[in-house]
Amino acid sequence: MTTTATGPGRPRLRAIGAPALAGLRAALMGEVIAPGDGGYEEHRRVWNGSIDRRPAVIARCAGVDDVRAALRFGREHGLPIAVRGGGHSFPGLSTADDALLVDLRPMCGVRVDPDARVAGAQAGVLLGELDAATQQHGLAVPAGIVSHTGLAGLTLGGGIGWIMRRYGLTVDSLLSTDVVTADGEFVRASEDENPELFWGLRGGGGNFGIVTDFRFRLHPLGPLVMAGATFWPMSEAGRVLRFYRDWVAGCPDDLMTLVVQRLAPPLPVVPPDLVGRPVIAVVGCYAGDIDAGERVFEPMRTFGTPVLDVFAPKPFVTHQTMFDPSFRHGCWYYVRSCDVAELGDDVIDVVAEHGRRISSPLSSIALWQMGGAVARVGEHETAFNGRGAGFTFNINGNTATADGFDEQRQWAREYWSALSPFHTGVYVNFLMEEGDARVRQAYGDARYDRLRALKREYDPANVFRLNQNIRPD
Repeated sequence: MTTTATGPGRPRLRAIGAPALAGLRAALMGEVIAPGDGGYEEHRRVWNGSIDRRPAVIARCAGVDDVRAALRFGREHGLPIAVRGGGHSFPGLSTADDALLVDLRPMCGVRVDPDARVAGAQAGVLLGELDAATQQHGLAVPAGIVSHTGLAGLTLGGGIGWIMRRYGLTVDSLLSTDVVTADGEFVRASEDENPELFWGLRGGGGNFGIVTDFRFRLHPLGPLVMAGATFWPMSEAGRVLRFYRDWVAGCPDDLMTLVVQRLAPPLPVVPPDLVGRPVIAVVGCYAGDIDAGERVFEPMRTFGTPVLDVFAPKPFVTHQTMFDPSFRHGCWYYVRSCDVAELGDDVIDVVAEHGRRISSPLSSIALWQMGGAVARVGEHETAFNGRGAGFTFNINGNTATADGFDEQRQWAREYWSALSPFHTGVYVNFLMEEGDARVRQAYGDARYDRLRALKREYDPANVFRLNQNIRPD
């Protein structure tokens, strides 16, 4: 092992010696990339542009044997192990300085059995790739709202998305996983094989091994759905939210909504005179009959004085890309999150007040409607916590570059702090690097202690620690 400088003002980082790199390249079917190699700058980068880290070596794995060989190499050379599926982690936990980066993105195969209603997906698959394969058959896995999100990280944290109120979280449709453990063993986890590991993987993140393959139950959907958004001026936020609160209270599980606050984006569907103005929107998807969905949405769409309505029947895969332009690769992202039990008047007052303070075209809040099928799964059937939450806040202080990022990050913190009297929990996939106490809060004491026992069994040395870490000690 040697050290090398990586550029002006950067620390001196370890570099892998040429003989060791040659051995790794010989052991892998996939590509091995070190600092200075072509493609290193491209492949070291992750979705969040505020994360600028330089791994010692990148192993772009082509299959399970590559994952095992890379893991063995990393442990033999004393390297931290970072694992990347889609690289969509808010805090950038899928990479690290001086680490071995196990890049699973080349493993992006999807297998669909429409008769059995089962899909298999490798760990490098993105949501858009999964949807494209399953929607050919009018089937879907409940998963996410941004098409370039990695399936692996989303699933292992629980997986909230557009059809969860009808079909549950992503983990509620998970049938089995293939896992490479810290000691390089290959195991399968399901209800019948290694059931305790299967329990922990459904919400416990990447703490217990490298999942290389997922198998999911598929559900009928679309391919056309009633979906879209209605926008109002931000000045009407209080009235809109109070009506929304009453409206969703009586709506069916087929309905899933987000309330969004932001500056109106420069999209083709947005009139030029609306772009940049502060707005509040109710965004929704109806996972059932289109005519029924239109009837359900009608009271919300016609409330007050909307400035824009873009609800319409559309392909589900189109709706799944609706937020892609707002979460582009390379922008600077910061998030604070919390669950709340209900939209009481005090919560609504906080939302109305802090929404008016948005100043970046990329900053926003998404208020997720929970409940439905999510809440009907037993609280301790999976490691996911928060099934009883009424709503989940995702408060994004974002910018295109470093310019203004500190101010937007502070806005997100102040918004989150103003909601602190109403916090009931937090979704683990919406955490930044916030410390052990917040990870414990994300699971609750009893669930966290069970996960820690599982960690001691499968990863007592905490090899997989570049995550929302559950420490074995």
